[in-house]
Amino acid sequence: MQTREFFVSAPGKVILHGEHSVVHGQVALAVSLNLRTFLRLQSTSSGEVHINLPNIDTFLSWEITALQPLLAGCKAEQGGLKDLDADLLKRLREFTRISEDSTDTRSMAVLAFLYMYLSVFAESLASITVSVWSELPTGAGLGSSAAYNVCLSAALLSARGNISNPLTPQQESARWSKEEMELINRWAFMGEKIIHGNPSGVDNAVGTWGGFLRYHAGNITPLSWVPVLRILLTNTKVPRSTKVLVSGVKDKINKFPSVMKPVLESVSAVSCVCEQTLIEMAERGPSAEHYNILEELIDINQHHLNVMGVGHSSLDTLCRVTLARGLHSKLTGAGGGGCGITLLRPETDTTVIQSTVEELKACGFDCWETSIGAPGVQQHSSAALSQHILKILSSY
Repeated sequence: MQTREFFVSAPGKVILHGEHSVVHGQVALAVSLNLRTFLRLQSTSSGEVHINLPNIDTFLSWEITALQPLLAGCKAEQGGLKDLDADLLKRLREFTRISEDSTDTRSMAVLAFLYMYLSVFAESLASITVSVWSELPTGAGLGSSAAYNVCLSAALLSARGNISNPLTPQQESARWSKEEMELINRWAFMGEKIIHGNPSGVDNAVGTWGGFLRYHAGNITPLSWVPVLRILLTNTKVPRSTKVLVSGVKDKINKFPSVMKPVLESVSAVSCVCEQTLIEMAERGPSAEHYNILEELIDINQHHLNVMGVGHSSLDTLCRVTLARGLHSKLTGAGGGGCGITLLRPETDTTVIQSTVEELKACGFDCWETSIGAPGVQQHSSAALSQHILKILSSY
């Protein structure tokens, strides 16, 4: 162990533009959400490994002597990474009694943790306590599992000494080098594979790098020098199946190809115009006209998504309530309920925001004022964390 205690955090994510069309080869923009997941790793001499996940009421521990046999025949990864070790994953499922078809949030979080811990510390298992708490709701399409996996990856690799401990005594927060961030991202992607099976890699990339990312045909490109934008994030709390919604869009494309293909191309064009607008805002400074463009693009894309059949009456309510106050909203993610985002201008009055939040909450929704374009994974000193977060993480 390189250090006795440290803290890391990673952001969630939203899709700004390109939902569903990205599945069919079009451009999408994903962006970090400044609701974060926080992790505390503490080395101990207990001979045990503890994982504490208060958000999902999960508190487990194992003796190192019980975990060691699971590594029989496995090669130490040394922080490098090739592919998922199917044999180790199978042994872990048997050890934890988590079935192949389980998608339970608690089970998947535990499986990802144990896999990464055993792989990173394969040469010498260390006694540690890991506590994770998140501002992100689970199962809402906001990248909560990716933020969790990015935090685990950064913390375990740092503790093992595979990447540096970038924080100096003079700093409250620090980031790793580009090469180390790439390693963090690869390990986090492995955790995402365990939880989701066949993820795109977008969510963990956003959690690692932060800011805005362009996703097209499997290629992920971080955008540099983009502005942080204020938003309202609304969770309609309407459950939906991403699989069913994606299938429905595909069926509509197959039924009306000459109608739907131009819609997909138009969504891609929205993503590209938005990307260019964000770059201009960063280079020249934001203007009222830039915000006019962003608002129009939000309205256009929301209409596109309704045409695809992934809208919902709850999302219509969100758009109606916010538009009555001059604010512009769209769904983010799969649609059919779930979450939506509302753009706030720098000059948007506090009373307008408060009344909007109150009305949305009266509709039964959860609503937060936050921002997009936040930094990616970071290491923190305890002084950088709020007393609320520090108290939660230090309670276990």
